[in-house]
Amino acid sequence: MKRRQFLTKSTIGMASVGVLSQIPHSLFAAVPVKMVTMPIGFQSYVLRKDIGLDMDKTLKEMVGYGYQYVEMCSPSGYMNDFAPLAKYSGKELKSRIEDTGIKCMGSHFTWKEMQNNLDERIEFANQLGLKQFVCSGGLDSPTEDEAKRKCAELNAMGEKIKSAGMDAGYHNHDIEFTNKFNGRPEYDLLMEELDPDLVKMQFQTQVITLGYKGSTYFKKFPGRFISAHLQDYSKTDDTKEVTLGQGISDYKDFFSAAKTGGLQIVYVEMESNPGTLKDSITYLKSV
Repeated sequence: MKRRQFLTKSTIGMASVGVLSQIPHSLFAAVPVKMVTMPIGFQSYVLRKDIGLDMDKTLKEMVGYGYQYVEMCSPSGYMNDFAPLAKYSGKELKSRIEDTGIKCMGSHFTWKEMQNNLDERIEFANQLGLKQFVCSGGLDSPTEDEAKRKCAELNAMGEKIKSAGMDAGYHNHDIEFTNKFNGRPEYDLLMEELDPDLVKMQFQTQVITLGYKGSTYFKKFPGRFISAHLQDYSKTDDTKEVTLGQGISDYKDFFSAAKTGGLQIVYVEMESNPGTLKDSITYLKSV
């Protein structure tokens, strides 16, 4: 580079620095990073009676709120309220769901139906177009040996489910945390006994009322979680569900570790207060 070119470029560079120094620092503030970057759905069990009576109307209403996905419950396993849907094949149910403008990538199945009729349930799930085949509870046990035996059984099921092109998952409730073996929550034992290649986890944030945080487990067991159920509880009464972001749950902390955990999707589940579903998705879209 010639001396004149160098001096010219140097002068322009210094001038630029001088101009930039006059711009208010506030304009260089970091652009807020959106924390919820994954799809947002809701758990159908919350609206089980409405879905049983008029699924099309109910799902369209949830689409209007901004929900992209519904997580279903297997009609044959949840016969009380979902019985009206049991007459449909997986293919027929998929068509009805998608006609309302919403998608379904996951569903809950009961431990009992998986034990009794796994092959048929896998066929149903494939017809429904599922990517996540989630066992809802069933591993809670009175002894450590029984818990290990059940984990081995679910691992074997998970191998079949994986061979069929889906992720097997396990959805906890509070009992896996209140059950203790050698002073540790049973959940910690499940994380050790379940094969991470065969059975992923769906974290139930309800256990914040027991002092357990999703972010803690996401960091401790990276990549083990495919989805989560989101709830929040009153700061003055942790038995009362409230709109997400208004209670004791720290969702900024939760989502800061969600990618580490492996989450692909989250579902709002306000079982005792479905009236919060609309405001909860508004909150999630704001953080």
